[in-house]
Amino acid sequence: MLFNSISVLGLGKVGRLAATLLHQSGLTVTGYDLQMPKKTLPFAVKSFDLTNLEGLLTEFKNTQAVLSCLPYHLNVEVARAAHAAGIHYFDLTEDVATTEAIQKLSKTSKGLMAPQCGLAPGFVGIVGADLIAKFDQCRACRMRVGALPQHPTGLLGYAFNWSPEGVVNEYLNDCEVIEEGERKTLSSMEWHENIYIDGVKLEAFTTSGGLGTMCDTYHGKVANIDYKTMRYPGHMQLMNFFFHELLMREQRDFAGRILTHAKPPVGDDIVYIHVSAEGMIDGNLQRQEFVRGYRPIDIAGSPRTAIAWTTASSVVGVIEMVRAELLPSKGFLKQEDIPLNAFLGTQTGAHFKHDNG
Repeated sequence: MLFNSISVLGLGKVGRLAATLLHQSGLTVTGYDLQMPKKTLPFAVKSFDLTNLEGLLTEFKNTQAVLSCLPYHLNVEVARAAHAAGIHYFDLTEDVATTEAIQKLSKTSKGLMAPQCGLAPGFVGIVGADLIAKFDQCRACRMRVGALPQHPTGLLGYAFNWSPEGVVNEYLNDCEVIEEGERKTLSSMEWHENIYIDGVKLEAFTTSGGLGTMCDTYHGKVANIDYKTMRYPGHMQLMNFFFHELLMREQRDFAGRILTHAKPPVGDDIVYIHVSAEGMIDGNLQRQEFVRGYRPIDIAGSPRTAIAWTTASSVVGVIEMVRAELLPSKGFLKQEDIPLNAFLGTQTGAHFKHDNG
């Protein structure tokens, strides 16, 4: 299904940038948010209560695709409205239950249902699949992503440049991995390890959702797959104390407010990506790596934080590929089914070609 128009729900930093990039790609874009933006944007904007699902269904009659940049708990209902309208659906969710519900919808969808099109899950899965494909037999694929301040302060060494709701969710929900050929479920904030990127010491630990659907795809094919979040050393221990010893896991909304009050967003951030795979190539054991550090850049005439442009570019690159008929036009899209080189060849995906860290 070719399309020329798209609705973008939620005009925070990522939503505004994604909508701007989609507008620049030639799509007719309409942005929706409860509050009208203070700055004039290059696309149409409507003030709208995004929990009004009947109203959304009416709005979807005038568009051919929708990108949800909303909190994860709203996405299932938005996906149902998109399914009922017969239009393409894209989102940035890392929530496993949300993705499973959307995958069920895709079995009878007229358009493409494509959740998890952000950074992790999303771009990191595209990279992981590309590395796995290089091997005659891949024994392990390890994916790590960290969105961090460049100049950390305090014991946490963190700043909430991303949704606090999403961070709390991934710190507390269970994680799926493949270990020695067996699919397993682990608690978040476990399997601690140290990683060095360009001489910077980081720690990595399990968090929920970053693998997307890769355990489904590679079970029985790759013996070991896992995803971890990277932070500055000491972060995991403090967050375990905060959530488990102080019982803040029982008050997720309150926990998010405390953390964002203590560690507000910063402009100078960095996104680290460390993906590695090991296995046999022509009878030899080898290792392949994709390691990058992405800093803020100027896009569409304005400076953009690293987490904003990497997330927005991830989903917009995928949408460009669907529009160019490089990806399916209906059913369910797995991130690992997206060819890395074709993604990097899009106007927006090309932002990932160069490490600026």
